[in-house]
Amino acid sequence: ALKSCLVCLTSYCETHLEPHLTASSLKRHQLIDPVENLEDRMCLKHDKPLELYCKTDQTCVCMLCHFSDHKMHDVVPLKEGYEGQKAELETDIQQMIQKRQLKIEEIKHSVDLSKEEADGEIAEGVQVFTALKASVERGQANLINTIKEKQKTTENQAEDFIKELEQEISELKKRSSEVEQ
Repeated sequence: ALKSCLVCLTSYCETHLEPHLTASSLKRHQLIDPVENLEDRMCLKHDKPLELYCKTDQTCVCMLCHFSDHKMHDVVPLKEGYEGQKAELETDIQQMIQKRQLKIEEIKHSVDLSKEEADGEIAEGVQVFTALKASVERGQANLINTIKEKQKTTENQAEDFIKELEQEISELKKRSSEVEQ
């Protein structure tokens, strides 16, 4: 399509646009660059093209709406309103992106702190359990030594007692042989 007619609510190619350029009754129709959904670009109240943007009400209006319902409002050409809204929206989007990037950085920092804290707790736990293990091993070694010393003492006492008994047996055998003679 080459142009769209706001009166006919149709878009025309070069061939079918010809009557709008030559016929006197059609010459008065307003032609614009081709667009889709022409019906959506017309004022439902006045059946006129929506050419203006009312900043006060944040809506598109036709010339008749501007001079009636929106007379005291801040009204600009549609393109200017579009550009303003677009710039505002882009600014809002950039701010949302920045907020989310900041949140990402905060989360990453929080994770780093958490990791450092966890590593510290692990190191402390390892240190405590290493000391505990060393203490248990010392206790075990002391217990083993104590038991071995006790056993050695018992064995020495038993050996002394056995020697004593063997000596007594030897003496008794001597007496026995003396008695027999």
